Amino acid sequence: MPHPREARTVFLCQECGYESPRWMGFCPAPGCGSAQPLAETTRAPDRPSNPSWTSSRREGGPEPLQELSQLRTGGEPRIPLPSEEINRVLGGGIVPGSVSLLAGEPGVGKSTLLLQIARYLAASGGSVVYASGEESAHQIHLRSRRLDLPGDGIFLLSETDVEQILARLEESRPSLAIVDSIQTLYTRDAPSGPGSVVQVRECGLRLLRWAKQRDVPVLIAGHMTKDGSLAGPRVLEHMVDTVLYLDGEDLNAYRLLRCGKNRFGSTQEVGVFEMTGQGLTEVPDPSHTLLSQRYDRAVGSVLVPVLEGSRPLLLEVQALTSPSYAPVPRRVANGVDYNRLLMLSAVAVRRAGLDLTGQDIIVSVAGGFRVTEPAVDLGVLIAIASSLYNRPLEPGTVVLGEVGLSGELRSVPQIDRRLSESARLGMNRAVVPAAAGREATGIAHGGTSLEMVAVRTVRQAIREIWGPPGAQQDGQPEEPEWEDLE
Repeated sequence: MPHPREARTVFLCQECGYESPRWMGFCPAPGCGSAQPLAETTRAPDRPSNPSWTSSRREGGPEPLQELSQLRTGGEPRIPLPSEEINRVLGGGIVPGSVSLLAGEPGVGKSTLLLQIARYLAASGGSVVYASGEESAHQIHLRSRRLDLPGDGIFLLSETDVEQILARLEESRPSLAIVDSIQTLYTRDAPSGPGSVVQVRECGLRLLRWAKQRDVPVLIAGHMTKDGSLAGPRVLEHMVDTVLYLDGEDLNAYRLLRCGKNRFGSTQEVGVFEMTGQGLTEVPDPSHTLLSQRYDRAVGSVLVPVLEGSRPLLLEVQALTSPSYAPVPRRVANGVDYNRLLMLSAVAVRRAGLDLTGQDIIVSVAGGFRVTEPAVDLGVLIAIASSLYNRPLEPGTVVLGEVGLSGELRSVPQIDRRLSESARLGMNRAVVPAAAGREATGIAHGGTSLEMVAVRTVRQAIREIWGPPGAQQDGQPEEPEWEDLE
């Protein structure tokens, strides 16, 4: 048997971190299911002791037991930032001693957002240590010049050894520590290379312990896998206090900052930003910004009030139908779920009487936003009907409602907030499910009141929007008739 202070050979699972003293083929851990065999690696010798900030105990021994009823604490302190969008998502600001994980796809703007947060805190008189394992100090300086960031109070550290990073943090005691990214860090106490499950878990645990003991907030950047999940072990998300996701399309300037976990506030808030040459700028009124570029009489365009977290947004859903010359007509979905589009297309044919045989259907959400809630169902169907019959909607009309397989319309949650946002932006007519129409009455804003058009089915919604079959508009081509469901 090797001595405890000597290096020894172990066999490690790269997915879950299971460790075996002998080779066993594939990982036997329950629930792992890794397709990769155990990898042989050498475990570093155990160290006699660790610094206090890497130990689970504080200086002076273990924590004493405390009765919950005897604790007396004041209000939860926060560090507010000049960015209202970031404060909204975090619940009012950064909590001292908290550890936040910021995840996003490559190129979405994670490093840019972290550098702007560092500027916000340094401008208020604090000091920030920005530890980067992906970029050199010169590269970060070039980005700061592009963002017109002065850099006072921001100290750069290009290091991947987590012990060295913690030693520098211990010396400087900054107001905020930023690590970009957790997948590049490593510790000599864990086998395998940087980015492995064991390394990510151990490095995250060391950063967490230091933040809690020194009462200094830490922001960590994380990578996303190609299936859209956070890279690394799931335990990393359980350890941190806040998990933030920065989403955005590659060819679109808008970015959404969502909160997947927040121990100090709500997870229902969403921040909207726009990527510009000066970095991420706030979009305080995204609905108004998107509507400013819209053509009121556009065919195949429908306005739908949706909820991003607890924030109502008025988004434009566009549809285009075109004769297909392929054996199987195409269905293209940008910003909506593809399988949901297939279901709505089938409902449109069978329940709404739309002749989509041999028609390609393309549906997109303007602005690069992605909508997953069913409240957009009726808007998608009305946009498809508008394109098929070449008829625009009347200006000032919004549409919302969930569509069932039999063509019936169901209500959606918080409809009064959606309609209030529509009235605020000058809308005057709302096509809503019949059940929701009874709940949302008297919606008005600034002298603008909404006319409620309550409908029960998709066919009835089409009749209410464009009139009975055969009613033509001047200059519009004659369209196929649809049957009356009544």
